[in-house]
Amino acid sequence: MANDPVCGMYVDEKHSHLESTKNGIHYYFCSPSCKIQFEKPEKEMREMRRELAVAWSLSAVILAINYIFLSSFAYSKIVMLLLASIVQFYPGLRFYKGAYAAIKNLSSNMDTLISIGTSAAWAFSTAVVLAPSIFPAVGLYFDTSALIISLILTGTYFQRLSEARAGDAIKRLAELKPKTAHLVKNKKIIDIDSEQIKKGDVLLVKPGEKIPTDSIIIDGETSINESMITGESMPAVKVVNDKVIGGTINLSGAIRIKAENIGNETVLADIVKTVEGALQGRIPVQQLVDKISSVFVPAVVLVAIASSFAWYLLGVPAMTSILIFISVLIIACPCALGIATPAALLVSSGVAAREGILVKKGEATEMSNKIDTIIFDKTGTLTTGNLRVAEIEAFKGYNKRTLMQLAAAAESNSEHPIGKAIIRSAKSMKVKIEFPKNFKYMQGYGVTAERRGKFISVGSESLFKKIGADIKSRKRFLESHGKTVLCLGINRKVVGIIALEDDIRKDAKKTIKMLNKMGIEPWIISGDNESAVKNVAASIGIKNFVANAKPKDKMDKISQLQASGKKVAVVGDGINDAPALAKADLGIAIGSGTDVAKETGSIVLIGSNIYNVVVAIQIGKKAMSKIKQNLAWAFGYNVVLIPVAAGALIPIFGFGIYSTLPILSAAAMAFSSVTVVSNSLLLNMFKAKKVN
Repeated sequence: MANDPVCGMYVDEKHSHLESTKNGIHYYFCSPSCKIQFEKPEKEMREMRRELAVAWSLSAVILAINYIFLSSFAYSKIVMLLLASIVQFYPGLRFYKGAYAAIKNLSSNMDTLISIGTSAAWAFSTAVVLAPSIFPAVGLYFDTSALIISLILTGTYFQRLSEARAGDAIKRLAELKPKTAHLVKNKKIIDIDSEQIKKGDVLLVKPGEKIPTDSIIIDGETSINESMITGESMPAVKVVNDKVIGGTINLSGAIRIKAENIGNETVLADIVKTVEGALQGRIPVQQLVDKISSVFVPAVVLVAIASSFAWYLLGVPAMTSILIFISVLIIACPCALGIATPAALLVSSGVAAREGILVKKGEATEMSNKIDTIIFDKTGTLTTGNLRVAEIEAFKGYNKRTLMQLAAAAESNSEHPIGKAIIRSAKSMKVKIEFPKNFKYMQGYGVTAERRGKFISVGSESLFKKIGADIKSRKRFLESHGKTVLCLGINRKVVGIIALEDDIRKDAKKTIKMLNKMGIEPWIISGDNESAVKNVAASIGIKNFVANAKPKDKMDKISQLQASGKKVAVVGDGINDAPALAKADLGIAIGSGTDVAKETGSIVLIGSNIYNVVVAIQIGKKAMSKIKQNLAWAFGYNVVLIPVAAGALIPIFGFGIYSTLPILSAAAMAFSSVTVVSNSLLLNMFKAKKVN
């Protein structure tokens, strides 16, 4: 089952005839107006403004005739019939279309209630005018039908305005892409539309201009403001061969870039698609609302019929019983129920994107509110991941340069931070790197490869035990100083060791401090040696840690914590920690903006700010608070006011209350939807809580 992305109403995909695809995501709609609003919002808003102008101007004339000039001229009733008919079938036509679409889809929606209710008032009044002998001396209710349409249309209009504001953060991201680009071709610079950029095009970007598309720098160096994508406030220094993200701002130097990703393949497109896709997931609380919404409209119609008929049997005049029927239909607000969750998710996703946080699944928002335990990977997560070779020790018969040549060959196909560190060190030593054969990465152990007939192994002590080699070295001494130590072997014989160092992220300590303050227990589970893990844990205030952990060990620990009733989040690099991220109740991936589409977690931190783990959880908690408030309002509104419309106040105020109750019902219904969206918009005021 799906929900209309515009009004939130329940839609059965199997029978839906109103569909649309945007950014690779398929959507279903309950009415034509919702589909048009989704596909062409500006056109729909223009049409709605015209309808509002007609509805209110004619409703004002109908009110004046009905209450002031009814007996002043002979054809006043005919004039009201004509004017009310225009309102009923021009501005009100959208409700008939929506009801008809619902019938075709074998479902019902808000338009069903409105069209039935207003039609009852209009049809009865028409019968009084055209057949006075059958309905003598009975009041007219053209003002009721016209005002109900005018009020509900007004409420819908303001709801649309609010929803447009709710999606502003996402729209601003989509609009970051510049409209033009400077194409370098045949030693000339030509200004082109950025939509015409092709892969491989060379582009010039001047200081102060936006990067046209995801590219790689081929000439020049500069600093880039990436805050609009990653949330990082400090500019990033970029040199030749560095990647730059489309939509970010070139601050200092003129650069030439080569376009790598264009159109829907860019980071910006990925972010917008991911945020919109997150809204399609049904979080547990929404699933309950879906079930209620699926029976809500039929139930309301039954209540309307039953209450109207019951009061008629008790002696209420026929017209009053009809007004009871109309009031119940109009006061019910399935839209408020339908949009209570999506509206808050939309705004919170936009707020998260503003902070450099990508919520890929709607379920992540609800789960982040329940997390009480967080497991961190160490390398590349709590540390910068910018490992550097600190020491090389060659055993008898080998030298440091030879070791680096062998290690670099084995690691040349590796994407792991350790492999990259070895490659960087080899390049700094001007060592020639040869590509090996039969490269094999063993997660949690290391790598093996063949080079010139030799079997090379680079990894942990466990790797060498796995392949049957002996360890005799200063390995344990280096580990005691907090270094990550690798053994290098040739043909299953250890020929040297390489020690690496890593820096702790500057915001790691305050992240752990804030998590402890929030009552969330932090852990480190790492494949690194115990001393290295222990040093990092002590430095940032984590008491619980597991070292020398293989992928299975991490999975077992997650299962153990979950079995004890814990709700576990895992924070990792999104590639090496993919199994753990998938196993956790909530996976949070740390990754660069250019790798966004590859990440595994339900939440992706686009930048390198580890404190955004805290911010993501805070946003999730705020969003769930708003969802609960919205649902409380929507349920409470219907629980209280449907009985009122059904006649609960008749013993107190008498039947005269129904001279105005249908109109008040329309105003209240419109107000309910606007209230839910407006309450969700308050999430835009979110400010992350900080600690010193």
